[in-house]
This record gives sequence, structure tokens and C-alpha cells, in this order.
Amino acid sequence: MTLSELRQKEVIDVQDGRRLGRVMDLEFCLSDSRITALVVPADTSFLQSLRGEKCGLVIPWQDVCRIGDDVVLVTIEHNGRKNTCDRK
Repeated sequence: MTLSELRQKEVIDVQDGRRLGRVMDLEFCLSDSRITALVVPADTSFLQSLRGEKCGLVIPWQDVCRIGDDVVLVTIEHNGRKNTCDRK
């Protein structure tokens, strides 16, 4: 599977059935060349949108349950989420 194929899939949280969006980026470990996390869009404030910040929710690879034909099923801890924001 390629990154472009993965980016076409919708990410769904299996705990509450919520759509988290499509995969926008990957994190990976350089030392052993493996994927460590998926990044999906996160909720952004109005000011973050105006400043052009891209915010993402980082989902650790161990929280990925299944990658199907159309969706990626994940289980995320809602209290332990990590958001990242990159300014343009």
C-alpha cells in the first residue's frame, strides 16, 4: 500500500463511531524504517485557520485496528490525544 492510497481512506474511531477525517501524514522511525503513527486533521480554532496552521491528531500505530478497502479503523484514548500544529 502506498501513502497516496492510504490518504484516500477515511479514519474511523471504533469506540464511538466518529469520523476523524482522512490520513494527512505519517510519522515513522528512521532507525528501523517503520511507521509509528498516522496523522489526521484535528479541530482548529478560527485564529489557527486564519494563520494557516495545519493541526493534526497523532494516532499511534498500535492504536490502528484494521486497514480496510475504504476505511482505517482505530481506537484512540480521548484523554491522551496529542495534537500537533504546523504554521505555514
